[in-house]
Amino acid sequence: MPVSVVIPSVLAPAARGQTEFEVPDASGSVRGVLEALAAEFPVLGRRLRDERGALRRHVNVYVGGQDVRRLEGLDTAVRPGQEVLVIQSVAGG
Repeated sequence: MPVSVVIPSVLAPAARGQTEFEVPDASGSVRGVLEALAAEFPVLGRRLRDERGALRRHVNVYVGGQDVRRLEGLDTAVRPGQEVLVIQSVAGG
């Protein structure tokens, strides 16, 4: 069973217009899921992670409704059938 990934529509142009994906469950972690997306959509990968592979400050990733930064970061486990939700922070005034 694959892992579902949802990204905000603002990032869709970096993923050929898609906002929902299925990633094989072999990824096992948030890092694996993001690497699989980056392999298929390199521009999206660069929008989500910096040159060191860390999540960009304005990108929040949730697994099971919990922010991965409060769990194990990119090493947070992702089980088959779970949803990974990517949310881009918005600032302004």
